[in-house]
Amino acid sequence: MLAGELALAGVDVAIVERRVNQDLPGSRAGGLHARTIEVLDQRGIAERFVSQGKPIQVAFYASIQLDVSDFPTRHNYTLALWQSRIERILADWTVELAVPIYRGCDVTGFAQDASGIDVVLSDGRTLRAQYLVGCDGGRSLVRKQAGIDFPGWDPSVSYLIAEASMTGEPQVGMRRDDRGVHGIGRIDDGKRVRVVSVEREVRHGDEPTLDDLREALVTVWGTDYGVHDVTWISRFTDTTRQAARYRERRVLLAGDAAHIHSPTGGQGLNIGVQDAVNLGWKLAQVIKGISPESLLDTYQAERHPIGARVLQNTMAQTALARGDDRSNALRESMTELLTMDGPRKRCAGMISGLDVHYDLGAGHPLLGRRMPDLEVDTADGPQRVFTLLHQARPVLLDLGGALDITPWADRVRHIAARYAGAWEIPVIGAVPAPAAVLIRPDGHVAWVGDGTDRGLRDALTTWFGPASAAG
Repeated sequence: MLAGELALAGVDVAIVERRVNQDLPGSRAGGLHARTIEVLDQRGIAERFVSQGKPIQVAFYASIQLDVSDFPTRHNYTLALWQSRIERILADWTVELAVPIYRGCDVTGFAQDASGIDVVLSDGRTLRAQYLVGCDGGRSLVRKQAGIDFPGWDPSVSYLIAEASMTGEPQVGMRRDDRGVHGIGRIDDGKRVRVVSVEREVRHGDEPTLDDLREALVTVWGTDYGVHDVTWISRFTDTTRQAARYRERRVLLAGDAAHIHSPTGGQGLNIGVQDAVNLGWKLAQVIKGISPESLLDTYQAERHPIGARVLQNTMAQTALARGDDRSNALRESMTELLTMDGPRKRCAGMISGLDVHYDLGAGHPLLGRRMPDLEVDTADGPQRVFTLLHQARPVLLDLGGALDITPWADRVRHIAARYAGAWEIPVIGAVPAPAAVLIRPDGHVAWVGDGTDRGLRDALTTWFGPASAAG
């Protein structure tokens, strides 16, 4: 995702990928939340994912279903789609954008200096770059060699996960006991199954075996169902950690390299994609000399609190998923609470990512929030706001038609438009209609107009560099 964002901005970018091809063992993460689908829609590629997934109008909080069908978004659903497919679609997109991928090699080290960074690859090559972004997972070598601390919490529970065939007919669905929730689900058009089971003791480090899987099935279901032909088996835990900082000079972190946590709620892949979209345009502007290097400090300021919040809510979900009597009592109380509109919307807004709010100061409720995908009337006819963002450029949506941003015309699209409908924000509800909005490439609102240009030049300078000489 980050490579695609940088390529759209005209930046020379390359991916170093340890896998020889795009095949990913196992299905891994299981879907995309509403805000991630919106982010993909902002780039014109959402339909590639939607056409291959299954929309379900719920989000899950510790296995509690939360209705999201009434959320004010075109994508008021969770898209069930395995990570293996998500990665392939994104990889195809980067190929279309002519991003080179160095496959079959690892980053083994790097050295920074005042003008750039030398990145050493396992095949002996060295790449010279201005910046290096570690998107290399929870065990990130980039993070470790940059000397960035990774504080947090050790695991309290471990899970066995596998994909296999079964001779017997399995009991598909979830089953709860004193350890937590176990499940069997069908994959590959129902011919194979995916098993997730909570282990009796916390284990990590060693690779699970077929015997471990058989033992887990017998313990929970009373039979191993004749399990065979295991194509993927792994173990995951609720280890919860976050990088102390997301940047060390010319090195930055995104995704699991910056934060790891229990996969409950399905937020990890999603906030990683959103990290990339927050960082991409900022990094591009710094590289191109449009903005000072200090713009990169806003990546940490905006995304670190989002990561911290996800760590907190996944730890809470893990506690709710336990099967002892006290946890069961707490879960029943939470289930009852989440049938109420206010708590449901607040929790579902957090899980879906639709409630993300960057602190850009006091002002209109839209400030710092994602821009709704309105259909506005322009000189070229009706246009969706997300369509205006396809090229990852900032947009001034001028609903009065009287604003002048000539000194930034080379960087910011000025769209005169009309919109007569209601403005609604997920979780918050209806908000006053603004006279204009300045939309960042990541889809978040950087300035809201009240019928004048008060504060507009300051916002343009802060986010998109100083005025040109003509201004």
